[in-house]
Order: sequence, then structure tokens, then C-alpha cells
Amino acid sequence: VTSVRSASDARADIEAILVGAFEKGIAADAVLSQSHAQEELFWHLREAMSHAQRPQGGSIKHDISVPVAAIPDFIERAAPIVESVVPGARVVCFGHMGDGNLHYNVSQPVGASKLAFLDKWEELNEAVHALVLEMNGSISAEHGIGQLKRRELARTAPPEALELMRRIKHAFDPAGIMNPGKVI
Repeated sequence: VTSVRSASDARADIEAILVGAFEKGIAADAVLSQSHAQEELFWHLREAMSHAQRPQGGSIKHDISVPVAAIPDFIERAAPIVESVVPGARVVCFGHMGDGNLHYNVSQPVGASKLAFLDKWEELNEAVHALVLEMNGSISAEHGIGQLKRRELARTAPPEALELMRRIKHAFDPAGIMNPGKVI
């Protein structure tokens, strides 16, 4: 996407949006870069999020999306759901909030057994995904379904959507030789 508008016009727009968000109570804090070096630092922080979780032990990760306007409500409602499934778990939510895509990662409780925490994987996924679907979201945003979410897709997608996916796959791969038996 290109634009003839200047960076200062874009900055003024985002500042006005943020002022409105603060006034409506939907944003509590924000930071805008003041230089190219700060922009690069922001990207570094974003890219380091997943790596920063590794020393914290086990992590159950969700690549989800909800309507942008529903993000604050999702975050607020999801926290007690996570707590009910895994008391003491720590949520790390970050990502592409401008388009509704969230990395909603849950780290094991401090001092908990990694294996005991990971045993809650399916129960936690079902609980988080149920809220996502209730909010008209998707259980897979940026990274696709893959083998890990195959059963969840079959459980949550309408039969018509699954059939459409099969037809599209068949249109591109009538012989069934591309990634056979993986998802559809």
C-alpha cells in the first residue's frame, strides 16, 4: 500500500486516534517512536517476545484473532478463564493488534511442573478458543491451522466452511500430492 501523505500527517492521525482512545477509556498507555532508532528498538522488542518467554518454562501459545474493537474485552474476559484452567498461569499477549491478530501465550505458573502445565494444553486451548469463537474471532490468525489445530478446526468450523476448504484444495491440487493428509 502506498500513500502520498507525509509521515507527519500519519503521525498526527495516530496521535488523534490515541487521544480518542484515552478519552473513551479504551487505552491506558501508549508510546510512539521519536526516531528511526526507536522504531528499530520497538521491532526488536516485538521480535524478542517469544524468545523472552523460553526461560519462563512451558508455554501454551495461541495464534488467534478477534475483531479489533473486541480486543480489550477479549483480554479482560480471557484472563479469568485461563486462571480457572491453570491457576497462577501468566499471560503474555502481544502481536498485531491493529488487525485483530493476537499472540495469546500462557506461561506456566512459577514453580509449577512443566509437564503438569503442558498436560492442560487441550483444556486451555478449548477454553480460550471458545471465547474467541463467541467473540466472532478465529482460532488461527497468522500461522494457519497446521497439524496442531486440525482437530480443533474440525470441531469448530461449520461443515460448509470445511467443504469449501476441501474444494479449494482440490482445485489447486486435484491429484492430492501437495502435503497429503495434513489438514484438509
